[in-house]
Amino acid sequence: FKISKVIVVGDLSVGKTCLINRFCKDTFDKNYKATIGVDFEMERFEVLGIPFSLQLWDTAGQERFKCIASTYYRGAQAIIIVFNLNDVASLEHTKQWLADALKENDPSSVLLFLVGSKKDLSTPAQYVLMERDALKVAQEMKAEYWAVSSLTGENVREFFFRVAALTFEANVLAELEKSGARRIGDVVRINSDDNNLYLTASKKKPTCCL
Repeated sequence: FKISKVIVVGDLSVGKTCLINRFCKDTFDKNYKATIGVDFEMERFEVLGIPFSLQLWDTAGQERFKCIASTYYRGAQAIIIVFNLNDVASLEHTKQWLADALKENDPSSVLLFLVGSKKDLSTPAQYVLMERDALKVAQEMKAEYWAVSSLTGENVREFFFRVAALTFEANVLAELEKSGARRIGDVVRINSDDNNLYLTASKKKPTCCL
């Protein structure tokens, strides 16, 4: 469970590539070229002392490349659906993007995130209205909602750290179920005459999750 595949989908020019580049490279290029087919970045983390990586698959938003991009949807642990906070149509199209992505994945085992981009271009009043609609869509999708700005970097690192933490947790739980390992809450019977039963090794200091 050391690698999780994450696909990023959404309309053309909603900011998928800029979002990934801001996190992985800490750069922002407003003159980027549209993604052809797919591209991906690998970002490495350490969770509870365990090396862990996210494969971020950046898919094309153009209709003519949709068939090519959809072939890479399969096997995703998380789906990030991006829309432009200043474009109502791009929010409406997120439902279709999700439907297309779920054709290649098990809806019961994939994590969903709805991300509104280009927050820096919204006025406070515009954002409030769009957020209201976005939260409704996220609730219908059963997705976690985030608003970000790739230009300023607002919420970008926090968002991807959240994705990493949740995908790591999902992978660990999946591995425990496969191995039949005991889960928290299981009853464990102890039969021992050892008088030193309560002597344990010194506890290690807790480490940060990420």
